[in-house]
Amino acid sequence: MTALLLAAILTPIGASLSTVFLGWRRGTATLVVLSALTVLGCGVALGFRVAPAPGLALAGLLRVDALTVTMLIVIGVVATLATWATVGYLDASVAKGHTDLRGARECGALTAAFLSAMVVAVCANNLGVTWVAIEATTVITAFLVGHRRTRGALEATWKYVIICSVGIAIAFLGTVLLYYAAEHAGASATDALDLNVLGAHAARLNPDIARLAGGLLLIGYGAKAGLFPFHTWLADAHSQAPAPVSALMSGVLLSVAFSVVIRIKPIIDAATGPTFLRTGLLVVGLATLVIAALMLTVTPDIKRMLAYSSMENMGLIAIAAAAGTTLAVAALLLHVLAHGIGKTVLFLASGQLQAAHGSTAIADLTGVLRRSRLIGASLAVGTIVLLGLPPFAMFASELAIVRSLADARLTWVLVAGVLLIAIAFAALARNLGRILFGSPTEATEIGAPPTIAAALLLGVAASVALGVTAGPLTGLFTAAAADIGALG
Repeated sequence: MTALLLAAILTPIGASLSTVFLGWRRGTATLVVLSALTVLGCGVALGFRVAPAPGLALAGLLRVDALTVTMLIVIGVVATLATWATVGYLDASVAKGHTDLRGARECGALTAAFLSAMVVAVCANNLGVTWVAIEATTVITAFLVGHRRTRGALEATWKYVIICSVGIAIAFLGTVLLYYAAEHAGASATDALDLNVLGAHAARLNPDIARLAGGLLLIGYGAKAGLFPFHTWLADAHSQAPAPVSALMSGVLLSVAFSVVIRIKPIIDAATGPTFLRTGLLVVGLATLVIAALMLTVTPDIKRMLAYSSMENMGLIAIAAAAGTTLAVAALLLHVLAHGIGKTVLFLASGQLQAAHGSTAIADLTGVLRRSRLIGASLAVGTIVLLGLPPFAMFASELAIVRSLADARLTWVLVAGVLLIAIAFAALARNLGRILFGSPTEATEIGAPPTIAAALLLGVAASVALGVTAGPLTGLFTAAAADIGALG
């Protein structure tokens, strides 16, 4: 168990260092892709070894339970697709003179380091270590967002850094307060932030301090997850970052940040009662849904549209977490995986449209299905996944979330959520329908390097496979939901 966790953490670091010292070349590019495959392989291997009780490794610093395994699989799947596409993206950028070998080396090294930071965030047993890992993702991705060094990219980078730094500072204050409450509840000073220790002392935490800590942690990590009120960085950063980076940020980083909220929810609930954090999640979830649905109706840019779609899905995930039932959490995790794969396909396809047209304006990207079967089919499948239509997995996850809200007697939330999702559905269908089937404004050829084409085909196949059957993942999601309900 320890060896697998260390392999998942250290392999991307090794790939990053290799790229730094050896430069961007075929061998180091392969290492970056292999590091993502290693994370996926370690997640799958750990999935066969997860016991009913969470396991601890490396002197209690790392935690292995069903949620850890689920997030490792999500990271591994999305990162494999994104890093594979990164090879083609950087090679094409160098060939066209859009970047030099130094810029390619930086992007490759930072991508691998970004992957390692996310793995640490989901494997850490200590909330302090988790906070450091999430902050590391902010620092690393800031350079990736500004990779193109245009005025828009630099503006988006600074906006991202400032807003997320404020959010992570708020999360730090919440972490300090939770440590204070745990220490006064009898936890030792050395392990008062360990998840298993916090779970054991949760019922004895001071309710007022726990309430304040929980609110700050929700706002802080919600900022990284793209939730209201610190959501404004998301559309700018995702629209300016290279397409594979946008895929990683939208497909998995948002979910990694929200997984911390999932971790702390049972602890705060035990100290304050179930209504406090539930109310907070419902407020930020619905507010995020409102903003995303409204922005989707007016945005003229495909990458910003996909970013607002990510906001919409994170709002829905927050609402599912508020319901808090085993069905809701299991559906939430299925939704995270399905959304991650589908959104990765869409960002990679939109990146090729941007490369072909020099624009991300929806008005310039019409009639794609007639001009490229690969890009058009990828966009079509990604669109169907994103709209939550059968037979894809988001259809099942959204139905399960609806049922869980009804079971939790949150009828008003259910009605409001369905209405907002319907608005988002109509906006997405209109825009993506225009891109796929509209009259072409020009006859520009839309191609894709072999590695990006392979990543698109693999992503489409993974979406279809997950939609047809979740297989053993269903048991894993259910076990994760049960573990969360009995944290500690």
